[in-house]
Amino acid sequence: MTTWVTSTDDARWQDGGEPTPGATADRGLTLTGARGRPIRGFGGTFNELGYRAISSLSAADQEQVYRELFHPDELNLRVNRSAIGANDFASSWYSYDEVPGDLALEHFSVERDEEAVIPYIRQAQRYQDDMVLHCSPWSPPTWMKNPPAYNFGTLVMTPENLDAYARYFVRFVEEYAARGIRVDQVHIQNEVFADQKFPSCVWSSEQLRTFVRDHLGPVVEASGLDVDIYLGTLDGPEDMAFTAAGQKLTNYARFVDNILFDDEARRHLAGVGYQWAGQHAIARTHEAWPELDIMQTESECGFGDNAWQDAEYVFHLVRHYLQHGATGYTYWNMALEPGGLSTWGWPQNSLVTVDPATRTFTRNPEYYVLKHYSAGVRPGAVRLGTTGRFAAQGSAYENPDGSVAVVVQNALDRAEQFSFTDPEDGSRSFTATLAPRSLNTFVVPA
Repeated sequence: MTTWVTSTDDARWQDGGEPTPGATADRGLTLTGARGRPIRGFGGTFNELGYRAISSLSAADQEQVYRELFHPDELNLRVNRSAIGANDFASSWYSYDEVPGDLALEHFSVERDEEAVIPYIRQAQRYQDDMVLHCSPWSPPTWMKNPPAYNFGTLVMTPENLDAYARYFVRFVEEYAARGIRVDQVHIQNEVFADQKFPSCVWSSEQLRTFVRDHLGPVVEASGLDVDIYLGTLDGPEDMAFTAAGQKLTNYARFVDNILFDDEARRHLAGVGYQWAGQHAIARTHEAWPELDIMQTESECGFGDNAWQDAEYVFHLVRHYLQHGATGYTYWNMALEPGGLSTWGWPQNSLVTVDPATRTFTRNPEYYVLKHYSAGVRPGAVRLGTTGRFAAQGSAYENPDGSVAVVVQNALDRAEQFSFTDPEDGSRSFTATLAPRSLNTFVVPA
């Protein structure tokens, strides 16, 4: 029997009943026979402020939150992210070595991560024995930059500094491994185009190409570590964007293909990571470099309102990235205190809001967005090609057990009939009436 779960702003995660057998509406999705790449799954990010929020709950409620986030029968967040050093939701800025000139990294230490980040990761490991962990720095150590500041500057491009920074990545992976945490991917820099108030570091295409080809790639290779290097996380390029001064033009090929056309640089890259404005570039990368894995590395975060319209937008983002070849989708803050305020003052959305004053938690709309995908689309699922009037609002996936998950939105302010059609197996086809502004997950058994 086909199952159906539906959510609206007023009624979330409700049993929709049994859809009507057969495709009787002229609006819906029809399978084309095309198949995409396997999907690893969905995840979130281990941030200090999130761990602090959850830790304010009772032991029983902490357990409930962690179970709901990570258990395979719940959100099943298994493609997760962590920072290499501080990010904008750390309680303060730091790196693993702030001793100026320490090119030998004699003072390297991940001890700070033992306070919150590593315990947070270990909670996920309790439920995810094969978790995929991808990590990136928001800023190199300040003494490696010019000027030496967390939230400004660029990497000093001397061979000595680049070699030291490459070994910095290796030390991070080794230290985490010594603590029982496997780092699967390292992404070179969070948001290479962004010069922010929080830890950041702008990179040019040529700087990335040089670092990967001549330093990070060879150093990781020589270390013998089983970790993949990704060209990420790219928050662009946008070919054209309007600015206060008029317009900004960035050529996609001169940024991304400049690196990937270098055979020696590309040899060291397992994939590309995209987020934010990177949504405009992912289709081109997938089309031109289908052998490279593509990761969506950070969901867009809103402004702390946790509104239903934010959830509708994130639902579209998940679909967009998966339709264009992403094998994993990673949410940003899994939990925050009321208001969702970052260390530097940007309020953002989260899957769960935890109120330390009342020691209670609330599941936000975007929690249900991820649940609509992760409950139906299991790790290893393959995206199926679709066509039809709902092609911009829905998608379909075949799970390893042969079942098909159909995840579809009705973004209109009125109810609409929806049909799913499998031309090769009419017994899988069905019709349902989707509520206004609803999210829906159907699972058709094998």
